[in-house]
Amino acid sequence: MQYLELSENYFSAVVALANSIHGDNYLSLAQLQLMQLQGVKQGVNASFIAIDRDRVVGYRLSFSPEQWQIDHWCSEGSWPVVVKQMAYFKSVGVVASYRGKGVAKNLLRLSIQALQQQGATAGLAHIWRESPGNTAQLYFTKAGAKLINIHPERWRHLSETLGYNCPRCGQTCLCSAAEMALLFAEL
Repeated sequence: MQYLELSENYFSAVVALANSIHGDNYLSLAQLQLMQLQGVKQGVNASFIAIDRDRVVGYRLSFSPEQWQIDHWCSEGSWPVVVKQMAYFKSVGVVASYRGKGVAKNLLRLSIQALQQQGATAGLAHIWRESPGNTAQLYFTKAGAKLINIHPERWRHLSETLGYNCPRCGQTCLCSAAEMALLFAEL
């Protein structure tokens, strides 16, 4: 297994993997190009991929502090750190046959190391609560993240505006998000 910083050479593979896991129209090439830039600060890239046998088997998209949009899905007043120290964990995905083998954990560790170099002391995520067996929230809790808030129908607007097809709900996503924060000092 090889872990590399996300680069343009792997964009198509990451888009395909993300859409196969999270649903059609979850991620486009144009969106990924912008997201990758949101994870680069001070020459340090906080987004990574996992490759096995020349195939992308996992990815983690992370945004640098002050390089992501705080919106109404964010409970800023309840965060454990100030905005300028808060990174954002946008998305993670691992091929099914590689899950449970430490791929997501290693991708998270690499992102945290990079984000710390950029000045982050914590990372925020909106975790898909309706993932099969709620594995997404369980994974992030096991990593040390704490629940901040629950946001019903977090991704509905993506279905209505971008044609996102949720793998659970179909054309209109009604899934909720667990807003969670991971303090890097506690790791």
